[in-house]
Amino acid sequence: MGNERYDLKVKSDTMSFRFTSIGPKGEIPKLVVYSKTPTKGLYNLGFGDEDIDTGTINDLVVTNNEDSQKVLATVASTVYEFVKNIRVLG
Repeated sequence: MGNERYDLKVKSDTMSFRFTSIGPKGEIPKLVVYSKTPTKGLYNLGFGDEDIDTGTINDLVVTNNEDSQKVLATVASTVYEFVKNIRVLG
């Protein structure tokens, strides 16, 4: 994947990733969170702006910070990190 990406901050559980979108609307914190589903070995990827008050994902807001390619490349890079680490964790 050759697209430019934002630097990731990985939480110790390797299920949560944080980065900051930078564009004309300022610096917008983003979250990518993987969560287990009832099906063994199947996970859900949640993504959106970080709600600063709650620390949770707001996936309803449309930021349009004119960096969608960089944001998408960053989210995609979390998949590689997650899969690599989930194999280690079992």
